[in-house]
Amino acid sequence: MKLNEREEAILNGKEGEVKAKIMRTLVKYGEIFGAEKMVDITPGTKGHLVTSFGLSVMKPVYALMDEIILSGVKSSQPFSADPIPLDSNVPQSLVQKLFFKIMYGMQSSYNEQLKALGLLDEKAFTCTCYLDEVGNTPKRGDILSWAESSAVVYANSVLGARCNRNSGIIDLFGSIVGCVPFFGLLTDEGRKADYLIEVKTEKLPEAQLLGSAIGLKVMEETPYIVGLDKYFMGLDDSAKAYLKDMGAGAASNGAVGLYHVENITPEAVDYKRALLKEGYKTYVIDDQELERVLESYPVIWKNPDSKAKVAFVGCPHLTEKQLFSWAERIEAALKKNGRKKTVIPLVITAAPAVLEKFRKNEAASRLESEGVVLSYICPLMYMNNPECKKMPTITSSNKLRTYTSSRYMKEEDLIEYVTGGKHGKSI
Repeated sequence: MKLNEREEAILNGKEGEVKAKIMRTLVKYGEIFGAEKMVDITPGTKGHLVTSFGLSVMKPVYALMDEIILSGVKSSQPFSADPIPLDSNVPQSLVQKLFFKIMYGMQSSYNEQLKALGLLDEKAFTCTCYLDEVGNTPKRGDILSWAESSAVVYANSVLGARCNRNSGIIDLFGSIVGCVPFFGLLTDEGRKADYLIEVKTEKLPEAQLLGSAIGLKVMEETPYIVGLDKYFMGLDDSAKAYLKDMGAGAASNGAVGLYHVENITPEAVDYKRALLKEGYKTYVIDDQELERVLESYPVIWKNPDSKAKVAFVGCPHLTEKQLFSWAERIEAALKKNGRKKTVIPLVITAAPAVLEKFRKNEAASRLESEGVVLSYICPLMYMNNPECKKMPTITSSNKLRTYTSSRYMKEEDLIEYVTGGKHGKSI
């Protein structure tokens, strides 16, 4: 790899051994993927880290963080981080509480390490760091050093920024030295589409179900999606929220780091089908195909006939408008079904700053009085352990379904289920 003078100096230890080791790691990382050079992170941008959880078993990470901090090295840019896994308001048994206390025993000290390295602020724990309320929204063309699959795919696709699907710690290393290897989704060629996805459904598909179908088909390749533009007035708030969830499904059920949506996403608006590579493949998604994908999901509950004990919504975290939408639909379903409270706890998650804003409206207090828990946690990290795996859980998130024992339900079916409706999909 060819390095410039500044990068070469860091590699040779001119800014200390810790930075030299970090640069060596990034060079090796880039060489694996055929990168011929490094490229600077765009000045004024912020980083995003995926490792936000203080798992007791991550001892090498804490030792690494201590080594960086003690050397006096700090991130060259402030950064946000994924949601933390703990919130005492979220339903948990005594056994689960004890398990969490041991499992996430390093959470407090790890939070302090993140602050020392450059954490944006205490409200910056969210997978939707790009929302206005959080304050980490990159611009088109910005070069980023992020991890977190749903955040990376959103930044690349909806915002037109440029970032590879980095792993945890690599995201921090790029932020520290201010540069990343130049390959993949940072390049013009690497942003071209391998698949033409034709959406031919009777109505707008469930976002995370559509994302799942796309991800399972294209895996790590890039799709160019047609047929969604008739449902949105360009890239408005509704489209952004929909694409956030669709992208999360595609990134977790496959490994999609970028998608283009005809007449909606920035690069598709500018370059249209010229983004398709020569010899691209075509995949048609109609209602029958979506139903096939839905029916293919395995049920991994110990007893498939169990009744759900808790429901999760908000993986990735919801926007403020989505919170209002869920509030309206839950209230309407409870009224229709003759109930005042949900029949099982429903946990709805959003970024701390988004929740703070939402709580200023009476809709938030009404939701909580109806049995809904509003939380800032990562549902995935809450569920991804042996104790919670035993608990029958339903979700409208394909990402949460993929990584945990949670069972997927379409949004309207989930609402019917938690509000005691007779028309909720039987599970």
